[in-house]
Amino acid sequence: MKKAIFSAVVASSLMACTSVETAVVSGNEVVATGGEPIAVIQGAALGLTAIFHVVDLVQSDLDTVVNKLLVAEAKAMGGNKVQLLSAGTTPRHGLFALTGGIIGVPISAAIGVAVK
Repeated sequence: MKKAIFSAVVASSLMACTSVETAVVSGNEVVATGGEPIAVIQGAALGLTAIFHVVDLVQSDLDTVVNKLLVAEAKAMGGNKVQLLSAGTTPRHGLFALTGGIIGVPISAAIGVAVK
């Protein structure tokens, strides 16, 4: 029984943790360059790394957040592209690698406006 519980905990900790939040907006109230704004989208991904961020157990980077979360959600809402407003991720190289330790939890987030 203990092995089954341990296996369930390990399996659930290796699943990707992502979140996408949206708010539909009016083109009369929000201004966006390149077209008519239809929604504001916020995406976040929580990852899991090992050994000073060298081994990615669960991927969390800007590519994941921008392309797989923001752009995919914008297209699902009927948008053609995303005007990126903000993006950030946990640094992993140089002195910042020490923050990873044995197990690290990097986070990446991005905010954009879906444009039609």
